Amino acid sequence: MKQVKDIQIRETNTNDFDDIMAIEKQAFGYDKEARLVADLLADPTAEPVVSLLALYQGEPVGHILFTRVYFDDPESQPMMHILAPLAVKPEYQRQGIGGMLIEAGIEKLREKDSALVFVLGHAEYYPKYGFRPDAARLGYPAPYPIAEEYRDYWMVQAIGPKGFETVKGKIRCCDELNKPQHWRDEESDR
Repeated sequence: MKQVKDIQIRETNTNDFDDIMAIEKQAFGYDKEARLVADLLADPTAEPVVSLLALYQGEPVGHILFTRVYFDDPESQPMMHILAPLAVKPEYQRQGIGGMLIEAGIEKLREKDSALVFVLGHAEYYPKYGFRPDAARLGYPAPYPIAEEYRDYWMVQAIGPKGFETVKGKIRCCDELNKPQHWRDEESDR
């Protein structure tokens, strides 16, 4: 494992596409997340996106993507996002790069006046960065049912001035992420 310092984080551009795909494939060990990221970056319903790259000595080592989410109710649509996915090359994992990407991404979301950010992920990891487990209990059910034993994996963080006083409701993701195959964990999907 490499010891890294001086990580630079910047917004991505179209020239970064191949680097993003390489990071996603290496981090997860298969192509599913890379294909999802490519589809999300091409989905107009995902905008405005926040896509950030972490670089170590000029080498792209991590990527994070936040895409737009909506309430099922078309009358109430505050700006909200979901984090999916977060990827760091294996040799750079467990050194804080993922956390740096999360924090930088949330700051960018605040600049875009996003009120809430969601994630479906590890219940031990994301709360370190302000996410509250079991978003459904807080009034924000996931787009698809989540098994009872995994309900704490569906998380939310209030990043706008109204906190959790904002409108509540069932979450609907952008078109590419609002598909059932992205809401279950099956080896066969890889």
